[in-house]
Amino acid sequence: MPLRAYQQRAHDAVITHIKKSICTALIEAVTAAGKSHIIAAVAQSIYEMSNGKSVLCLAPSKELVEQNREKYLATGNPASMYSASAGRKCLKHPVVFGTPLTVKNATDKIAKNIAAVIIDEAHGLTPTIKKIIDELRVYNPNLRVIGFTATPYRLTSGYIYEIDDKGEPVEEANNPYFKYLLTRITGHELIELGYITKPIIGDNVDSYDTKNITINRMGNFVQSELDKATLGKGRLTSRIIADIVEKAQGRRGVMIFASSVKHAKECMESLPHGLSEIVTGDTPKKEREKTLKRFKAGEIKYLVN
Repeated sequence: MPLRAYQQRAHDAVITHIKKSICTALIEAVTAAGKSHIIAAVAQSIYEMSNGKSVLCLAPSKELVEQNREKYLATGNPASMYSASAGRKCLKHPVVFGTPLTVKNATDKIAKNIAAVIIDEAHGLTPTIKKIIDELRVYNPNLRVIGFTATPYRLTSGYIYEIDDKGEPVEEANNPYFKYLLTRITGHELIELGYITKPIIGDNVDSYDTKNITINRMGNFVQSELDKATLGKGRLTSRIIADIVEKAQGRRGVMIFASSVKHAKECMESLPHGLSEIVTGDTPKKEREKTLKRFKAGEIKYLVN
């Protein structure tokens, strides 16, 4: 599958960088930019350039691991998966897609012949991922590390890179892991190119009063204040949901993002039965997969998260 021009730009930026530097680097690519396709192309290019050495591609969940591997397989090349949650632990092929918690126990099997680590959702860099990289670097001090993310800014520590794509130092960064931001693929760019739909903020008759909600020291909204603004507002919530249902006539699928599990359940009470489902962090994996498949197939119209 040929890369779009902006995807090719990101790929080329990575390859140009790793040819001249071993410093960690990052690609910022907005959601819907097709990071999986870029990762696949970068992994294949590094494998070909490194005379057959391995490339490890990490992602935080089995869903992302499977998605990234599928895009790589679409290039016509084989790839292994090493993820307990996905039910597969194979290192047969030189390009490996895995979850950190599974890979951390197999670095000795990967390390002796590895050229690069590619990290998806790099803003969520964990001690486990850092440990994996440190162990791999024992075998290859020239290991290349490339991150991909749609959100390179963290409320608690600022930007996750030191030097921006213009070559300028980033002031709002506290000990970032990545040295360079190589390029940015923004939402505005994809809207102008016609690849994603322009977001529209509609007129709502009813809404929750959120003006007094504050942020805690961790950079998150105070949950008790969110709950005060959104929970127990039965009539208000039902009117908001009714407005969503009215505006969604003719639409195939609607995702509703609630402020908590309790709020999600309250939203469900006003949605059409049989056409609506809820998915939360407490939803068992198999049930979540089944629900998401039904939503994608159009069997469910409203998905509350």
